[in-house]
Amino acid sequence: MNGVEASLDEARTLAALVDDHPPAARVALCPPFTLIARMADLLAGSGILVGGQDCSDKPSGAFTGDISSEMLIDAGARLVILGHSERRRGHGESDRLVAAKVEAAVSAGLEPIVCVGENLAERRAGEAIALVDRQVRASLPQSLRGHPFTLAYEPVWAIGSGLVPETAEIEAVHGAIRRALCEMFGVDGEAAPILYGGSVSRDNAAQILGAREVGGALVGGASLKAATFAPIIRAM
Repeated sequence: MNGVEASLDEARTLAALVDDHPPAARVALCPPFTLIARMADLLAGSGILVGGQDCSDKPSGAFTGDISSEMLIDAGARLVILGHSERRRGHGESDRLVAAKVEAAVSAGLEPIVCVGENLAERRAGEAIALVDRQVRASLPQSLRGHPFTLAYEPVWAIGSGLVPETAEIEAVHGAIRRALCEMFGVDGEAAPILYGGSVSRDNAAQILGAREVGGALVGGASLKAATFAPIIRAM
């Protein structure tokens, strides 16, 4: 819940930086709903995609305040983040609801970025890998077969805290996610990128992105300014 019209200047600056030095990775910005259409227009023809931060599991109807996948596409979005820890924790979203949202997004033609991750108590109890494995299996419907999708591992305790798991801890969870994806989707599971999210910064991006099975980053606070996001992109 950050961003007003002035944020478009940051997107414009970032697009210029990306176009001057094209990165090896895809780059996307997922602004609040109020900015999607304007940002999509601004970034048309640039090297940056636009996505939404959430969508409804319904295509339309009497669901005041909700945003459907079709509405996101109409506004210019091509991707959507689903199951973010803040949605799961703050809005009580279950794996089942996340899976339904994924179904809706894929049916409409959006590429989903599906988030999973443990809280600090679960990490300390040694439950991180088992919990993430369950989330992956319950949040991803089989209808994803044949469609592009992305997973994002975001340890809840690392988001906005400045705390980052050890490289070995990240690799262990990402490895477990990859095994689950391969079991569920075969070659599609082998190809799906697995992002890391949680206090990613210009200072730690290269180390995190160099870890095994880390295929990119889901960036929060550092993505609000071109000056802090661009170095992370260059580390890809």
